[in-house]
Amino acid sequence: MADAKAPIHADDAWSGASALDIAAAIRRGETSAHEQCDLAIARIERLDDRLNAVVVRDFDRARSAAQAADQALPNGDRRPLLGVPITVKEAFDVAGLPTTWGLAEGRGNIADSDAVAVQRLKAAGAIILGKTNVAPGLGDWQSDNPVYGRTNNPWDVSRTAGGSSGGSAAALAAHIIPLELGSDIGGSIRVPSSFCGVWGHKPSYGIADAHGHRYPGSDGAPQPLGVIGPMARTAADLAAALDILADASLDRADAGLDLRGKRLLLIDAHPSAPLDPAVRVALDRVADAAIAGGADVARSSDLLPDLAAQHRAFGKMLAITFARGAPAPDGRAASLADWFDMLDAQARNRRAWGRLFEAFDAVIAPANVVAAFPHRDDPYHERRMTVDGQDVAYDAQLVWAGVATYPGLPATTFPAAVPSDGLPIGVQVIADFRADHRAIAIAHLLHGALR
Repeated sequence: MADAKAPIHADDAWSGASALDIAAAIRRGETSAHEQCDLAIARIERLDDRLNAVVVRDFDRARSAAQAADQALPNGDRRPLLGVPITVKEAFDVAGLPTTWGLAEGRGNIADSDAVAVQRLKAAGAIILGKTNVAPGLGDWQSDNPVYGRTNNPWDVSRTAGGSSGGSAAALAAHIIPLELGSDIGGSIRVPSSFCGVWGHKPSYGIADAHGHRYPGSDGAPQPLGVIGPMARTAADLAAALDILADASLDRADAGLDLRGKRLLLIDAHPSAPLDPAVRVALDRVADAAIAGGADVARSSDLLPDLAAQHRAFGKMLAITFARGAPAPDGRAASLADWFDMLDAQARNRRAWGRLFEAFDAVIAPANVVAAFPHRDDPYHERRMTVDGQDVAYDAQLVWAGVATYPGLPATTFPAAVPSDGLPIGVQVIADFRADHRAIAIAHLLHGALR
Protein backbone atom coordinates (compact mmCIF):
# COMPACT_ATOMS: atom_id res chain seq x y z
CA MET A 1 0.00 0.00 0.00
CA ALA A 2 1.39 3.42 -0.95
CA ASP A 3 2.54 5.72 1.84
CA ALA A 4 0.09 8.65 2.11
CA LYS A 5 2.96 10.97 3.06
CA ALA A 6 5.17 10.07 0.09
CA PRO A 7 5.08 13.22 -2.07
CA ILE A 8 3.73 12.81 -5.59
CA HIS A 9 5.82 14.75 -8.09
CA ALA A 10 6.55 14.04 -11.74
CA ASP A 11 10.26 13.60 -12.37
CA ASP A 12 10.81 13.67 -16.13
CA ALA A 13 13.33 16.10 -17.61
CA TRP A 14 10.78 18.87 -18.22
CA SER A 15 8.42 18.39 -15.28
CA GLY A 16 9.88 21.14 -13.11
CA ALA A 17 10.26 23.70 -15.88
CA SER A 18 8.35 26.97 -15.76
CA ALA A 19 5.87 28.00 -18.43
CA LEU A 20 8.18 30.74 -19.69
CA ASP A 21 11.14 28.34 -19.79
CA ILE A 22 9.14 25.82 -21.82
CA ALA A 23 7.99 28.51 -24.24
CA ALA A 24 11.57 29.75 -24.66
CA ALA A 25 12.86 26.21 -25.26
CA ILE A 26 10.19 25.64 -27.90
CA ARG A 27 11.23 28.87 -29.65
CA ARG A 28 14.87 27.71 -29.60
CA GLY A 29 13.95 24.33 -31.05
CA GLU A 30 15.12 22.39 -27.97
CA THR A 31 11.68 20.80 -27.61
CA SER A 32 8.33 21.07 -29.34
CA ALA A 33 4.75 21.84 -28.40
CA HIS A 34 3.82 18.28 -29.38
CA GLU A 35 6.50 16.80 -27.12
CA GLN A 36 5.47 18.99 -24.18
CA CYS A 37 1.82 18.10 -24.70
CA ASP A 38 2.55 14.36 -24.76
CA LEU A 39 4.76 14.63 -21.66
CA ALA A 40 2.04 16.45 -19.71
CA ILE A 41 -0.60 13.91 -20.80
CA ALA A 42 1.70 11.09 -19.71
CA ARG A 43 2.10 12.72 -16.28
CA ILE A 44 -1.66 12.95 -15.89
CA GLU A 45 -2.12 9.32 -16.89
CA ARG A 46 0.68 8.22 -14.56
CA LEU A 47 -0.04 10.30 -11.45
CA ASP A 48 -3.62 11.46 -11.42
CA ASP A 49 -5.20 8.24 -10.19
CA ARG A 50 -3.79 9.15 -6.77
CA LEU A 51 -4.46 12.87 -7.02
CA ASN A 52 -7.74 13.23 -8.97
CA ALA A 53 -6.74 16.75 -9.98
CA VAL A 54 -7.38 16.86 -13.76
CA VAL A 55 -10.99 15.74 -13.83
CA VAL A 56 -11.99 16.86 -17.34
CA ARG A 57 -9.59 15.80 -20.09
CA ASP A 58 -9.40 17.17 -23.61
CA PHE A 59 -6.33 15.41 -24.96
CA ASP A 60 -7.31 15.04 -28.63
CA ARG A 61 -7.93 18.74 -29.11
CA ALA A 62 -4.79 19.53 -27.11
CA ARG A 63 -2.66 17.41 -29.42
CA SER A 64 -4.19 19.13 -32.45
CA ALA A 65 -3.49 22.56 -30.94
CA ALA A 66 0.09 21.53 -30.16
CA GLN A 67 0.61 20.42 -33.75
CA ALA A 68 -0.72 23.79 -34.95
CA ALA A 69 1.67 25.59 -32.58
CA ASP A 70 4.64 23.70 -33.99
CA GLN A 71 3.56 24.59 -37.51
CA ALA A 72 3.23 28.26 -36.56
CA LEU A 73 6.72 28.54 -35.08
CA PRO A 74 8.68 28.56 -38.38
CA ASN A 75 6.42 31.38 -39.58
CA GLY A 76 7.69 33.66 -36.84
CA ASP A 77 5.03 33.06 -34.18
CA ARG A 78 6.51 34.32 -30.89
CA ARG A 79 3.50 34.39 -28.59
CA PRO A 80 4.57 34.27 -24.92
CA LEU A 81 3.02 30.86 -24.10
CA LEU A 82 3.25 29.23 -27.53
CA GLY A 83 3.07 25.46 -27.06
CA VAL A 84 2.89 25.48 -23.25
CA PRO A 85 0.48 22.82 -21.87
CA ILE A 86 -1.78 24.09 -19.09
CA THR A 87 -5.05 23.26 -17.35
CA VAL A 88 -7.82 25.54 -16.09
CA LYS A 89 -10.18 25.38 -13.14
CA GLU A 90 -13.42 23.51 -13.88
CA ALA A 91 -15.45 26.64 -13.13
CA PHE A 92 -14.26 28.29 -16.37
CA ASP A 93 -16.13 27.64 -19.59
CA VAL A 94 -14.20 25.80 -22.29
CA ALA A 95 -16.28 25.22 -25.41
CA GLY A 96 -17.44 21.61 -25.63
CA LEU A 97 -16.53 20.72 -22.05
CA PRO A 98 -18.71 20.53 -18.93
CA THR A 99 -18.86 23.38 -16.42
CA THR A 100 -20.54 22.02 -13.29
CA TRP A 101 -18.85 23.89 -10.43
CA GLY A 102 -18.84 20.47 -8.76
CA LEU A 103 -22.63 20.52 -8.37
CA ALA A 104 -24.74 17.46 -9.17
CA GLU A 105 -27.37 19.70 -10.75
CA GLY A 106 -24.66 21.09 -13.04
CA ARG A 107 -24.14 17.76 -14.81
CA GLY A 108 -24.94 18.11 -18.48
CA ASN A 109 -24.04 21.81 -18.55
CA ILE A 110 -21.77 21.90 -21.61
CA ALA A 111 -20.18 25.23 -22.48
CA ASP A 112 -20.74 26.56 -25.99
CA SER A 113 -17.91 29.11 -25.82
CA ASP A 114 -14.65 29.80 -24.03
CA ALA A 115 -14.42 32.07 -21.00
CA VAL A 116 -12.65 35.35 -21.79
CA ALA A 117 -9.66 34.27 -19.69
CA VAL A 118 -9.43 30.99 -21.60
CA GLN A 119 -9.60 32.91 -24.88
CA ARG A 120 -6.71 35.10 -23.76
CA LEU A 121 -4.55 32.18 -22.67
CA LYS A 122 -5.19 30.41 -25.96
CA ALA A 123 -4.43 33.61 -27.86
CA ALA A 124 -1.10 33.72 -26.00
CA GLY A 125 -0.36 30.22 -27.36
CA ALA A 126 -1.23 28.03 -24.38
CA ILE A 127 -2.48 24.48 -25.00
CA ILE A 128 -5.49 23.55 -22.82
CA LEU A 129 -5.23 19.91 -21.70
CA GLY A 130 -8.39 19.92 -19.61
CA LYS A 131 -9.94 21.19 -16.40
CA THR A 132 -9.11 20.73 -12.72
CA ASN A 133 -11.26 19.86 -9.74
CA VAL A 134 -13.15 22.28 -7.48
CA ALA A 135 -15.11 22.51 -4.27
CA PRO A 136 -18.88 22.16 -4.74
CA GLY A 137 -20.19 25.57 -5.70
CA LEU A 138 -16.62 26.84 -5.12
CA GLY A 139 -17.53 27.08 -1.44
CA ASP A 140 -15.08 24.96 0.57
CA TRP A 141 -11.40 24.55 1.40
CA GLN A 142 -11.60 21.00 0.10
CA SER A 143 -12.03 20.09 -3.57
CA ASP A 144 -14.43 17.22 -3.04
CA ASN A 145 -17.73 17.13 -4.88
CA PRO A 146 -20.44 14.69 -6.06
CA VAL A 147 -19.50 15.07 -9.73
CA TYR A 148 -15.76 14.36 -9.73
CA GLY A 149 -14.92 13.17 -6.22
CA ARG A 150 -12.01 14.26 -4.04
CA THR A 151 -8.66 15.81 -4.92
CA ASN A 152 -5.72 14.81 -2.75
CA ASN A 153 -2.72 16.86 -1.69
CA PRO A 154 0.45 15.75 -3.53
CA TRP A 155 2.47 16.15 -0.33
CA ASP A 156 0.17 13.85 1.66
CA VAL A 157 -2.85 12.27 -0.04
CA SER A 158 -4.67 11.92 3.28
CA ARG A 159 -4.99 15.72 3.35
CA THR A 160 -6.86 18.32 1.37
CA ALA A 161 -5.26 20.15 -1.54
CA GLY A 162 -7.41 23.13 -0.60
CA GLY A 163 -10.34 24.73 -2.33
CA SER A 164 -11.88 25.87 -4.32
CA SER A 165 -8.96 25.78 -6.79
CA GLY A 166 -7.64 22.58 -5.22
CA GLY A 167 -7.22 20.60 -8.42
CA SER A 168 -5.29 23.53 -9.88
CA ALA A 169 -2.82 23.66 -6.99
CA ALA A 170 -2.42 19.86 -6.90
CA ALA A 171 -1.63 19.68 -10.61
CA LEU A 172 1.01 22.38 -10.21
CA ALA A 173 2.55 20.89 -7.08
CA ALA A 174 2.81 17.46 -8.71
CA HIS A 175 4.67 19.10 -11.64
CA ILE A 176 2.00 17.92 -14.07
CA ILE A 177 1.65 21.36 -15.67
CA PRO A 178 3.46 24.69 -15.11
CA LEU A 179 0.54 27.15 -15.17
CA GLU A 180 -3.09 27.22 -14.09
CA LEU A 181 -6.11 29.50 -14.12
CA GLY A 182 -7.93 29.86 -10.81
CA SER A 183 -10.43 32.13 -9.06
CA ASP A 184 -10.69 33.57 -5.56
CA ILE A 185 -13.29 35.11 -3.29
CA GLY A 186 -12.63 33.45 0.07
CA GLY A 187 -9.04 32.34 -0.48
CA SER A 188 -9.74 29.96 -3.36
CA ILE A 189 -6.40 30.71 -5.05
CA ARG A 190 -4.37 31.58 -1.97
CA VAL A 191 -5.31 28.70 0.35
CA PRO A 192 -4.71 25.86 -2.18
CA SER A 193 -1.44 27.54 -3.17
CA SER A 194 -0.40 27.59 0.48
CA PHE A 195 -1.52 24.01 1.11
CA CYS A 196 0.32 22.65 -1.93
CA GLY A 197 3.44 24.82 -1.88
CA VAL A 198 2.89 26.74 -5.14
CA TRP A 199 2.38 30.36 -6.19
CA GLY A 200 -0.97 32.07 -6.62
CA HIS A 201 -2.08 35.63 -7.29
CA LYS A 202 -5.45 37.12 -6.38
CA PRO A 203 -5.61 40.23 -8.57
CA SER A 204 -7.06 43.59 -7.69
CA TYR A 205 -10.81 43.50 -8.06
CA GLY A 206 -12.07 44.12 -11.58
CA ILE A 207 -8.81 44.12 -13.55
CA ALA A 208 -9.42 40.77 -15.29
CA ASP A 209 -12.62 39.90 -17.15
CA ALA A 210 -14.34 36.97 -15.43
CA HIS A 211 -16.97 36.40 -18.12
CA GLY A 212 -17.35 32.66 -18.64
CA HIS A 213 -16.59 31.94 -14.99
CA ARG A 214 -20.22 31.66 -14.03
CA TYR A 215 -22.41 29.73 -11.69
CA PRO A 216 -24.42 27.14 -13.68
CA GLY A 217 -27.69 28.70 -14.71
CA SER A 218 -26.52 32.30 -14.28
CA ASP A 219 -25.73 34.60 -17.18
CA GLY A 220 -22.26 35.89 -16.41
CA ALA A 221 -22.76 39.08 -14.39
CA PRO A 222 -19.53 39.99 -12.51
CA GLN A 223 -19.46 38.45 -9.04
CA PRO A 224 -19.08 40.95 -6.20
CA LEU A 225 -15.76 40.42 -4.38
CA GLY A 226 -14.66 37.53 -6.63
CA VAL A 227 -11.71 37.63 -9.03
CA ILE A 228 -9.93 35.32 -11.44
CA GLY A 229 -6.17 34.93 -11.46
CA PRO A 230 -3.11 32.83 -12.29
CA MET A 231 -1.45 30.04 -10.34
CA ALA A 232 2.06 28.80 -11.09
CA ARG A 233 5.33 27.53 -9.68
CA THR A 234 7.29 30.75 -10.21
CA ALA A 235 6.75 34.45 -9.71
CA ALA A 236 7.78 35.16 -13.32
CA ASP A 237 5.02 32.90 -14.65
CA LEU A 238 2.48 34.62 -12.38
CA ALA A 239 3.49 38.05 -13.66
CA ALA A 240 3.42 36.99 -17.31
CA ALA A 241 0.04 35.29 -16.98
CA LEU A 242 -1.40 38.27 -15.12
CA ASP A 243 -0.43 40.55 -18.01
CA ILE A 244 -2.19 38.17 -20.41
CA LEU A 245 -5.36 38.09 -18.31
CA ALA A 246 -5.58 41.78 -17.33
CA ASP A 247 -7.86 44.15 -19.21
CA ALA A 248 -5.24 46.94 -19.16
CA SER A 249 -1.49 47.07 -18.82
CA LEU A 250 -0.24 47.13 -15.24
CA ASP A 251 2.75 49.19 -14.17
CA ARG A 252 5.89 47.24 -13.25
CA ALA A 253 8.02 50.33 -12.62
CA ASP A 254 7.88 50.07 -8.83
CA ALA A 255 8.86 46.39 -8.58
CA GLY A 256 12.42 47.03 -7.41
CA LEU A 257 15.46 44.78 -7.61
CA ASP A 258 16.04 43.92 -3.96
CA LEU A 259 14.58 44.26 -0.47
CA ARG A 260 16.77 47.15 0.66
CA GLY A 261 14.62 50.05 1.77
CA LYS A 262 11.34 48.18 1.41
CA ARG A 263 8.80 49.11 4.09
CA LEU A 264 6.85 46.03 5.12
CA LEU A 265 4.11 45.53 7.69
CA LEU A 266 3.82 42.01 9.08
CA ILE A 267 0.46 40.97 10.54
CA ASP A 268 0.50 37.71 12.48
CA ALA A 269 -2.65 38.07 14.60
CA HIS A 270 -6.29 38.55 13.69
CA PRO A 271 -8.93 39.36 16.32
CA SER A 272 -11.43 36.99 14.70
CA ALA A 273 -9.41 33.74 14.79
CA PRO A 274 -6.28 32.16 16.28
CA LEU A 275 -3.28 31.15 14.17
CA ASP A 276 -1.50 27.81 14.10
CA PRO A 277 1.99 28.15 15.63
CA ALA A 278 3.62 26.59 12.57
CA VAL A 279 2.13 29.35 10.39
CA ARG A 280 3.46 32.00 12.80
CA VAL A 281 6.91 30.40 12.63
CA ALA A 282 6.77 30.64 8.82
CA LEU A 283 5.86 34.34 9.08
CA ASP A 284 8.74 34.96 11.50
CA ARG A 285 11.08 33.22 9.09
CA VAL A 286 9.94 35.54 6.30
CA ALA A 287 10.34 38.60 8.52
CA ASP A 288 13.87 37.59 9.54
CA ALA A 289 14.85 37.04 5.90
CA ALA A 290 13.37 40.41 4.93
CA ILE A 291 15.30 42.21 7.65
CA ALA A 292 18.50 40.42 6.67
CA GLY A 293 17.87 41.61 3.10
CA GLY A 294 17.66 45.23 4.19
CA ALA A 295 13.91 45.72 4.53
CA ASP A 296 12.27 47.62 7.36
CA VAL A 297 9.68 45.30 8.94
CA ALA A 298 7.07 46.70 11.32
CA ARG A 299 4.73 44.47 13.33
CA SER A 300 2.06 47.06 14.09
CA SER A 301 0.66 50.28 12.68
CA ASP A 302 -2.03 52.71 13.74
CA LEU A 303 -2.93 52.94 10.04
CA LEU A 304 -4.16 49.34 9.92
CA PRO A 305 -7.96 49.22 9.55
CA ASP A 306 -10.01 47.55 12.27
CA LEU A 307 -9.67 43.92 11.15
CA ALA A 308 -12.56 42.66 13.29
CA ALA A 309 -14.97 45.23 11.87
CA GLN A 310 -13.66 44.57 8.36
CA HIS A 311 -14.19 40.84 8.77
CA ARG A 312 -17.79 41.31 9.92
CA ALA A 313 -18.50 43.52 6.91
CA PHE A 314 -16.80 41.04 4.59
CA GLY A 315 -18.86 38.18 6.01
CA LYS A 316 -22.12 40.03 5.33
CA MET A 317 -21.19 40.83 1.72
CA LEU A 318 -19.92 37.32 1.11
CA ALA A 319 -23.09 35.71 2.48
CA ILE A 320 -25.28 37.84 0.20
CA THR A 321 -23.06 37.08 -2.78
CA PHE A 322 -23.17 33.33 -2.25
CA ALA A 323 -26.90 33.35 -1.52
CA ARG A 324 -27.52 35.50 -4.61
CA GLY A 325 -29.90 37.66 -2.55
CA ALA A 326 -31.91 34.83 -0.99
CA PRO A 327 -33.07 35.40 2.61
CA ALA A 328 -30.65 34.67 5.44
CA PRO A 329 -31.42 31.85 7.93
CA ASP A 330 -33.36 34.39 10.03
CA GLY A 331 -35.67 34.93 7.05
CA ARG A 332 -34.49 38.49 6.33
CA ALA A 333 -33.16 39.42 2.91
CA ALA A 334 -30.87 42.41 2.44
CA SER A 335 -32.51 45.36 0.73
CA LEU A 336 -30.97 47.37 -2.09
CA ALA A 337 -30.40 50.18 0.41
CA ASP A 338 -28.55 47.72 2.66
CA TRP A 339 -26.34 46.71 -0.26
CA PHE A 340 -25.50 50.31 -1.18
CA ASP A 341 -24.57 50.98 2.46
CA MET A 342 -22.25 47.97 2.31
CA LEU A 343 -20.63 49.30 -0.87
CA ASP A 344 -20.04 52.66 0.83
CA ALA A 345 -18.42 50.94 3.81
CA GLN A 346 -16.27 48.88 1.46
CA ALA A 347 -15.12 52.05 -0.35
CA ARG A 348 -14.17 53.68 2.96
CA ASN A 349 -12.21 50.57 3.89
CA ARG A 350 -10.28 50.62 0.59
CA ARG A 351 -9.37 54.27 1.18
CA ALA A 352 -8.09 53.37 4.65
CA TRP A 353 -5.85 50.71 3.12
CA GLY A 354 -4.69 53.30 0.59
CA ARG A 355 -3.50 55.51 3.45
CA LEU A 356 -1.64 52.56 4.95
CA PHE A 357 0.12 51.90 1.65
CA GLU A 358 1.42 55.48 1.64
CA ALA A 359 3.57 54.33 4.57
CA PHE A 360 4.26 50.72 3.53
CA ASP A 361 5.19 49.00 0.27
CA ALA A 362 3.37 45.79 1.19
CA VAL A 363 1.76 43.80 3.98
CA ILE A 364 2.89 40.28 4.87
CA ALA A 365 0.14 38.06 6.28
CA PRO A 366 -0.80 34.39 6.63
CA ALA A 367 -2.56 32.73 3.73
CA ASN A 368 -4.68 30.68 6.15
CA VAL A 369 -4.99 29.90 9.85
CA VAL A 370 -3.59 26.36 9.33
CA ALA A 371 -1.62 24.23 6.90
CA ALA A 372 -3.33 21.47 4.89
CA PHE A 373 -5.69 19.52 7.13
CA PRO A 374 -6.94 15.90 6.87
CA HIS A 375 -9.91 15.27 4.58
CA ARG A 376 -13.27 16.00 6.20
CA ASP A 377 -16.45 14.04 5.52
CA ASP A 378 -18.72 15.57 8.16
CA PRO A 379 -21.47 17.96 7.03
CA TYR A 380 -20.07 21.41 6.22
CA HIS A 381 -22.25 23.33 8.68
CA GLU A 382 -21.29 21.01 11.54
CA ARG A 383 -17.53 21.35 11.10
CA ARG A 384 -15.29 22.75 13.79
CA MET A 385 -11.49 23.12 13.85
CA THR A 386 -8.82 23.14 16.51
CA VAL A 387 -6.35 25.95 15.92
CA ASP A 388 -3.56 26.57 18.44
CA GLY A 389 -5.51 24.54 20.98
CA GLN A 390 -8.71 26.52 20.50
CA ASP A 391 -12.01 25.21 19.14
CA VAL A 392 -13.13 27.50 16.31
CA ALA A 393 -15.65 27.51 13.48
CA TYR A 394 -14.55 25.90 10.22
CA ASP A 395 -15.23 29.24 8.53
CA ALA A 396 -12.45 30.80 10.59
CA GLN A 397 -10.43 30.05 7.46
CA LEU A 398 -12.05 33.12 5.89
CA VAL A 399 -10.30 35.62 8.14
CA TRP A 400 -7.01 36.00 6.26
CA ALA A 401 -8.62 35.70 2.85
CA GLY A 402 -10.95 38.58 3.67
CA VAL A 403 -8.11 40.94 4.59
CA ALA A 404 -7.38 41.43 0.87
CA THR A 405 -10.72 40.36 -0.66
CA TYR A 406 -12.97 42.90 1.06
CA PRO A 407 -11.03 46.00 -0.09
CA GLY A 408 -10.28 44.39 -3.47
CA LEU A 409 -6.50 44.40 -3.01
CA PRO A 410 -3.97 42.24 -4.87
CA ALA A 411 -2.40 39.40 -2.88
CA THR A 412 0.34 36.97 -3.90
CA THR A 413 0.82 33.71 -2.03
CA PHE A 414 4.23 32.05 -2.15
CA PRO A 415 5.74 28.98 -0.46
CA ALA A 416 7.50 30.12 2.71
CA ALA A 417 8.24 26.97 4.71
CA VAL A 418 8.06 23.19 4.80
CA PRO A 419 8.05 22.18 8.49
CA SER A 420 9.12 18.76 9.80
CA ASP A 421 5.72 17.24 9.00
CA GLY A 422 6.42 17.86 5.30
CA LEU A 423 3.38 20.09 4.68
CA PRO A 424 4.13 23.38 2.93
CA ILE A 425 3.00 26.70 4.36
CA GLY A 426 2.39 29.74 2.20
CA VAL A 427 2.42 33.41 3.10
CA GLN A 428 0.58 36.18 1.25
CA VAL A 429 1.95 39.57 0.23
CA ILE A 430 -0.75 42.24 -0.07
CA ALA A 431 -0.20 45.50 -1.96
CA ASP A 432 -2.18 48.63 -2.76
CA PHE A 433 -5.08 48.55 -5.22
CA ARG A 434 -3.83 47.83 -8.76
CA ALA A 435 -0.23 47.46 -7.54
CA ASP A 436 -0.41 43.80 -8.53
CA HIS A 437 3.10 43.55 -9.90
CA ARG A 438 4.46 45.04 -6.69
CA ALA A 439 2.82 42.22 -4.70
CA ILE A 440 4.29 39.59 -7.03
CA ALA A 441 7.73 41.23 -7.08
CA ILE A 442 8.00 41.59 -3.30
CA ALA A 443 6.86 37.98 -2.87
CA HIS A 444 9.61 36.99 -5.32
CA LEU A 445 12.21 38.96 -3.36
CA LEU A 446 11.08 37.46 -0.05
CA HIS A 447 11.14 33.96 -1.50
CA GLY A 448 14.65 34.56 -2.78
CA ALA A 449 15.76 35.85 0.61
CA LEU A 450 14.43 32.71 2.29
CA ARG A 451 16.47 30.55 -0.05
